[in-house]
Order: sequence, then C-alpha cells, then structure tokens
Amino acid sequence: MPTNSSDTPFTRRDFLKTSVAAGLATTLGSSARPADAEDKRNGIPYRTLGSTGERVSCIGLGGYHIGSPWLESDGIKIIRTALDSGINFLDNCWDYLKGESEVRMGKALRDGYRDKAFLMTKIDGRDKKTAARQIDQSLQRLQVSHVDLMQFHEIIRMSDPGRIFAPGSAMEAMAAARQAGKVRYIGFTGHKSPGIHLKMLATASAHNFQFDTVQMPINVMDPHYDSFGTKVMPLLKQARIGALGMKPLGGKIILDSKVVQPLECLHYAMNAGPDVVITGCDSIDILNQAILAAKTFMPLTHEQVAAILAKTAPVAQGGQFELYKTTTHFDGTTRNPQYLG
Repeated sequence: MPTNSSDTPFTRRDFLKTSVAAGLATTLGSSARPADAEDKRNGIPYRTLGSTGERVSCIGLGGYHIGSPWLESDGIKIIRTALDSGINFLDNCWDYLKGESEVRMGKALRDGYRDKAFLMTKIDGRDKKTAARQIDQSLQRLQVSHVDLMQFHEIIRMSDPGRIFAPGSAMEAMAAARQAGKVRYIGFTGHKSPGIHLKMLATASAHNFQFDTVQMPINVMDPHYDSFGTKVMPLLKQARIGALGMKPLGGKIILDSKVVQPLECLHYAMNAGPDVVITGCDSIDILNQAILAAKTFMPLTHEQVAAILAKTAPVAQGGQFELYKTTTHFDGTTRNPQYLG
C-alpha cells in the first residue's frame, strides 16, 4: 500500500497520548483561528485544508439537495451563486439521489465554473472493482477529468475500515485513481460514531497511510453525546489532517429543539475546529444564510461557546437531535447494501 505524500502516519500510540483536555479545549473553541479570518475572498474567510496547502472557504456547499427534482434549474443557480459569492468547496457523492446530484453539479461546472471550485465527491464501494467503477462514473457525471478530493463514504460500521484496506479493496482502486491523476486527495466520511472514525484512522496507520481529510458531524449538540468534536477533532489537528465538518444543523432537526438559531449553529460549527463546514442548501435563501454566516463569522470566546452549550445541554442527552448517530435514518448504504459491492 503506497504511503500518502502528507506527513508521517498517525500511530496508535498517538491516539492514546491525546488527552481529554485537548478534546475539551477544542469543544470550547480554542481551535478557532483568528488569522484565517483575515484571508477573505468576497468577504468569506478561507482556511488551509490540513497539510494539503489548499485554501478553502470556511463554508462548503453540500451536494445532496442539488439533485432534488424540484431544483431542476435552481440547483445549477445555487452552485454558481455559491462559487460567484466566494464559496469554493463543493461536496457531492456517487449515491446522492441516484447520481442526479453529480449530474446537476456537472452541468453547473461548465462555462469556466470548474476553475473556481475545490471539488469533492465520495464513493461507497468497498471492493476494488466496485470502487473503480464508481470513481469513473462520478467523473463522467461531473464532466471532469479529476476531482480535488475523493472520500470513502459512510464509514459507519466497525467492519468498514478492514474492508477498505483489505487486499483487493477500495483503497487499491483509490490509490490507482490518484496515480492516474483522477483524484488529488483521499479522505473518508462517517456520521455514526467517533469510535468508528478512530478505528479507521488506526487501520490506516497500520497500513502506513494517512488520510488527507476526515469528514464528521460538528454541531451544537455533538459535545453532549458521543462527541466527534471531543474525541476525533484533536487527533486530526495533531496529525494535520484536514477536518471537514458536516450537519451543522443536523439536517435541520437541530432547529426543532427551539433553543438555537441557524446563524448561531453555523457560527458554532465554524468555530469548533473544521477547516470547512459543509451545509446543505435547498434554496437561494438558505444559501444566502450560509454566506451571511461566513461573512459575519468571528472567533467565539470561551464564554460564548459555554453559553451555547449551556442552552443545548438539557435537550441533547441521548442524541435525540442527532438521529444520524442513533438511528439508521441517514444511512444510505444500510438501505442500499448493493452500493458497497
């Protein structure tokens, strides 16, 4: 297995050496980077993506909603408006709405818009043949010769890390794709449990590989229940792996708690350590909300973070507003195991 070109792989011992104090420091906002806020494009702060050297907008555009039937024309408008407004990080996935999200994003990236984007998509395949096919299908749908970042999607089972790195596995297809120039950086995503993320990182280390990015839920409810921010974020920072936050509004479910507002949620997520916070936008109004959040973001003080967590603590116990952790509602590959190969 080829070693990633980034820093020395993170070892199992490194995981054990990271303290609970480091996790709490991240949760309380010490990972916010005021210097990053000074690098702005159209008023949107840019940050460095892990050790890649890539500069990416602090807010990224989620790709799932883009393929919705009711967004036939507006989906393209949302993508192009985001890119014109200073957002350069685009998220997508091979399985989003049976590929329609990638198809629509491909249409939006015509006419020079591809040059404005840091383009990311994901694949589900766990074996080499399935993964290779999905990589090529994604490139065809997106109408591009390569993507900037390709990630293994839904690492949500304890068995997934072993399958990704087994002989004849998806990692072999991904490495070959990078060698062929189809993929620049490699990462993984998951929303189920920090423990699964830690196993994926440790498995990669055992194979002398370090991921360029890791994607996980980061939001105002996360610190109170099986927290990715507390358990995984400090490790990514120590290893200089790009941190991608997702579900800042928990698929809008967090707003049902009635204790926080959208801008408050987005600002908290941007402050909690990710290099990018990916948020779904199913209308121009929701996109404008995300743009406003980015343009008005200032690093939160310890007191501001503590006040937000004090409001969310009473309603966050048991993960009742984090259904992606506690149910299979968000598990696309559970409903469609054939995607895995």
